[in-house]
Amino acid sequence: MDRKKGYIFTFLQLIIPMLRITTIFFAIAVFGVSCKQDTNQRMYSKKDSDLDVTRLYDFEKAPKNKIDSLLSKYAIFKLESDLSVLTPNERKMLPLLFEAGDIMGELFWMEAYGNKDSLLRSIQDPSVKALTIINYGPWERLGNNQSFVEGIGPKPEGANFYPADMTKDEFESWKDSTKTSQYTMVRRNKKGELSSIPYHIYFEKSIKRASFLLEQASILADDPGLKNYLELRAKALLSDDYRASDLAWMEMKENRIDVVVGPIENYEDHLFGYKASHECYILIKDLDWSKKLQRYAAFLPELQKGLPVEEKYKKESPGTDSELNAYDVIYYQGDCNAGSKTIAINLPNDEVVQLEKGTRRLQLKNAMKAKFEQILVPIAKNLISDDQLVHVTFDAFFANTMFHEVAHGLGIKNTINGKGTVRDALKEHYSALEEGKADMLGLYMINELHKKGEIEGDINDYIVTFMASIFRSVRFGGSSAHGKANLIRFNYFDEFKAFKKDDETGKYSVDFKNFQRAMDSLSALIIKLQGDGDYNRVAKFVSEKSVIPTGLKESLDKLSGLGIPVDLVFEQGM
Repeated sequence: MDRKKGYIFTFLQLIIPMLRITTIFFAIAVFGVSCKQDTNQRMYSKKDSDLDVTRLYDFEKAPKNKIDSLLSKYAIFKLESDLSVLTPNERKMLPLLFEAGDIMGELFWMEAYGNKDSLLRSIQDPSVKALTIINYGPWERLGNNQSFVEGIGPKPEGANFYPADMTKDEFESWKDSTKTSQYTMVRRNKKGELSSIPYHIYFEKSIKRASFLLEQASILADDPGLKNYLELRAKALLSDDYRASDLAWMEMKENRIDVVVGPIENYEDHLFGYKASHECYILIKDLDWSKKLQRYAAFLPELQKGLPVEEKYKKESPGTDSELNAYDVIYYQGDCNAGSKTIAINLPNDEVVQLEKGTRRLQLKNAMKAKFEQILVPIAKNLISDDQLVHVTFDAFFANTMFHEVAHGLGIKNTINGKGTVRDALKEHYSALEEGKADMLGLYMINELHKKGEIEGDINDYIVTFMASIFRSVRFGGSSAHGKANLIRFNYFDEFKAFKKDDETGKYSVDFKNFQRAMDSLSALIIKLQGDGDYNRVAKFVSEKSVIPTGLKESLDKLSGLGIPVDLVFEQGM
């Protein structure tokens, strides 16, 4: 009898873990089916592929009207990667992560516009619908948010984060400790008073679904660091407390799959710059490229000390655990997929995590290569002087983009006079100034590392490619933080005679000596403006410098007339 009990016990020891594993995978399979059915119900006409703009509209046809002209600003690029580098479990994770990404896209629609379903149902023209989907709303992001749907007026500065009838004065006088939180929607209660609602409550149903998906993906994760991050990120979505998951994200090192998911950037809130928007990237790490990039992060503390500003503006010490990695991106959703597409990322944004752990800089090399070949090279051929065109190279473009992200870790995060963080002090102007700082200090880093022999090639390659990239980025328009930053730089450099334009050819050539002077001057000015936290002075600076002068407008019109795309739309998904 005792022997039989022993056999039974041994049998149960063997079978129970198998049952658990079977149950887990059965749950994933069932959830995938039910989630797909529910998604078809809640997304407007997904069966008609209205979310796939590459099927809705032929981007290669000749423009016939205004909407066609707006759509001609985009070129199609297919997001691909070699998935054979992934383990079987990692490949099983992808459908779960794609579902989570779709939810981030749905939430961004709510933050940027409101009810997507009713808007898309009201649009019959496939071209207008395609443009609406690209922009996550009826306002053209590459055209200063001008409305292109009849009957819809200007885009609210606060997007849909705040009541449409709320004024700045009303918000400022409202006593509420959570009103400036990055993770709250501001609404009116039944009495008409302002009310602050946490994201995890306002978007409760969708947030719970996304959290569950990340939890299930964590079960499949082979890498312990990725497993821990996904578990903590799933919990963070339910609480709006992201610090623990941000730290875990910085601590994972050997993962092949990476996923950036949740409310991340503050670009969409043009009213105050407080609110973070939902987005998702799904990425496959290129380990060989990543190893080549690692050594640069170690130079951050030394480069911080060498910044061309007074000592009080560079006392902060950047985290030394920063990483540089290269990836193929296979999915964009939400904020990062709206209008102009991101080709490099620097995260986390939490200043506490940055000072403790540094940041991770993610270079999205497949998307970067597409922008270089389809956009930057044609721009350079038409706007850069023939004798300097040889200096426009992909290696320089990659380095400039990479060091832009690295340079977010340099400079200053907290004001020197008790006004709090730079982000809080400068409000809606923070993003444009921070992007401008990263551009300038990225070039500063290249210059210094080139002197040390850490970077190869002709230094003029980086400078001329940088100049060509200004023309690429100003085309994003004044509603984009990156577009605004490049307009500021163009006008500032013009004052320093850092370049000159040939009236006959319409092409530009760089004056390398004056370019260096302008670079040092603007770098110092931006860091000082950030450190002082002087909102009014920054507002004046941004307003005066982020305008398109006549000569630049002529150059941009020339590019538009040649049909050179401004940005990309992605053929992507499972």
